[in-house]
Amino acid sequence: MAPVAVPEAGPVLPAPPARGGRTPRGARFAGAAEEPARPHATTQPEPLDEGARRHTAETVATLTRLRGEGRSGEAHALLVEAAYWPPARFPLLAAELHGAGLDADWATLLWEAASLPADRLVAAADALTVAGRTADGRQMLRQGVTRPAPEIGAAVLGLADQGRGREIGALLDAYVRVCAPEEAARSAETDPERLVPLLLRAARDVSDECQWDLVHALRVAGFTP
Repeated sequence: MAPVAVPEAGPVLPAPPARGGRTPRGARFAGAAEEPARPHATTQPEPLDEGARRHTAETVATLTRLRGEGRSGEAHALLVEAAYWPPARFPLLAAELHGAGLDADWATLLWEAASLPADRLVAAADALTVAGRTADGRQMLRQGVTRPAPEIGAAVLGLADQGRGREIGALLDAYVRVCAPEEAARSAETDPERLVPLLLRAARDVSDECQWDLVHALRVAGFTP
């Protein structure tokens, strides 16, 4: 593969900082990514019909009963099924589970949702964020980005094709925080010209050290000036 230039435009890279740990610059979960979002592609909360609300309430009631009867295996199976519900239902499900005192079940559901296909994972996390459950959305993404680098790259490109800049920013923010710089660099192999700038933007918004580490990893991977 021919070398791809790492963009030199923009802020000058700092010298490598002392290894005292990354210093985040603040939450950027809902920030825009390098590629602007198209107005028609902006994610909005989907209205839930009465059937969806009733089904959610019934599911939580069933979970409560199963937990009370000590039938943990069946309860877990129900949570796994719920992890594949439409993304718009996640905020309501979170509220119902917390309201029923099933906080541990919500934590389990977040963990199970981490195995969703990347596009569904991002959609579910975004639905939580739009509904004001930003911490839950972040947690879902951070648990879900530990997957093969090519899958992350493909997911970012798919989101970019749909103009979903906010979701790209959320996914890559979690990715560069959780994964090693070398792994993040490998995710650019699918389409370096598009992915390298997006990865660098995400790393820069986390910290100077994160940006420097990623630039080094990109150069080692062959994406050099």
